[in-house]
Amino acid sequence: MSKAISRRNFLMATGAVGAAGLLAACGSKPAASSTASSAAASQAPAASADESLALSDGPVNLSISWWGGDSRHAAYQSALEAFQAEHSNITVEPTFAAWSGWEEKMAAAFIAGNAQDVCQVNWNWLYNYSADGSKFVDLNTTSKFIDLTQWDAAAMDACYVANSQQCVPVSMTGRIFYWNMTTFNKAGITEVPKSLDDLMAAGKAFQEKLGNDYYPMHLGAYDRMILMVFYLESKYGKDWADPVTSTLNYTEDEIADGLAFIKSLVDNHVMMNLKTYYSANSDTATHQSNEWITGKIAGIFEWDSAATKYASALDDSNKDGFTVGEEIKFGDNNGGFSKVSMGLAITKTCKNVAEAATLINFLLNEEKGASIMGSECGIPASKAGLKFAQDAGAVKSLVADANAKVMAFTTNKLDPLFENNDLKASGTGIYQEVFDNIDYGDQTPEEAVETLLDGMESVGYTIG
Repeated sequence: MSKAISRRNFLMATGAVGAAGLLAACGSKPAASSTASSAAASQAPAASADESLALSDGPVNLSISWWGGDSRHAAYQSALEAFQAEHSNITVEPTFAAWSGWEEKMAAAFIAGNAQDVCQVNWNWLYNYSADGSKFVDLNTTSKFIDLTQWDAAAMDACYVANSQQCVPVSMTGRIFYWNMTTFNKAGITEVPKSLDDLMAAGKAFQEKLGNDYYPMHLGAYDRMILMVFYLESKYGKDWADPVTSTLNYTEDEIADGLAFIKSLVDNHVMMNLKTYYSANSDTATHQSNEWITGKIAGIFEWDSAATKYASALDDSNKDGFTVGEEIKFGDNNGGFSKVSMGLAITKTCKNVAEAATLINFLLNEEKGASIMGSECGIPASKAGLKFAQDAGAVKSLVADANAKVMAFTTNKLDPLFENNDLKASGTGIYQEVFDNIDYGDQTPEEAVETLLDGMESVGYTIG
């Protein structure tokens, strides 16, 4: 435990100001209004449109950044080509990559003040890197160029930090199970798992009928944390933490119960032990692993927007088996949360804010841009964008199916610290440390609770 304690003491000593800023930002968030058209107006004190903003007649250079998979990269680049065709004086330079290591790169850019003009952001980045409103433009000032009435108030309010509309939501998302029923059928199972008993039975069937190297599911450390919270919320019926103050709502015994639940999935051959996965794949993402591609791993618990990424990764003998599953109730309540999947923001270092806002509106609200983007970033949160994407047949049925099931099921709220990079980072985060320690046999679930709570407190959680 000395490592965790040392980490905690250091971060508490150096991060007190940042934590205070985060809580101040949370406290400034207004209550959600009832209609989309009044969202911006309800958020007092809200900035009015900046009438001095105007498009330039001369040449303009913009930059934009995003993370994602190949299909998202292609959609963005096609949309940028269409935008530049309509705005011949604007040149847009893109920067993009996969998620791994992306937040660290962008965090450094935000701190250095050299991030791109338009950035695809996680909603909690607004709290992590701009809790005082210093990094991103208040988009209320750009309402001449972005139609802010296209979003529901709750989605907009989630992106309202430090009295500033720091981004607009691209999509809303949550987690759901995906299954490769080709492999399940080989194990004699014809229906998707709908209960914990089904999961346990699948683990036994896979091991007995297919062998020790076949598993119904695999989850990395961060994914396990999300499933653990899903389980606890199902069983105890309360948010993981207060969505404004990040005050933890669970006792040590309850968290130990959640960690023991994850361990039981490993012990009963439902999930691959992390040690086993790392020995074969190192830190390769699950959808890129040979086990997923060939069907030896037959399930995942992922964002609804990730459906096509996992489906397209399967080899030809497994593609037809990819199925959007059902949300599983592990107790009397519906577990899990929905959140703003990602947003588009304009950095305060941008020299051409009007053009940057025009680009965002094109991508999310206008027919040509929204039709090209489709559901590559999830189901569009913009009402106009969703209609244009649907009319163009650009909303992928898998993503739409997954999103509909998530939004109909989840009721819990996510707090802004849950996805703090010090907690969720692959390979180095506290969640990684906790689940590695359990799978490697270094800690019991009861012992791992202290490691988890220590890490959460170090990033600003209030532990009761």
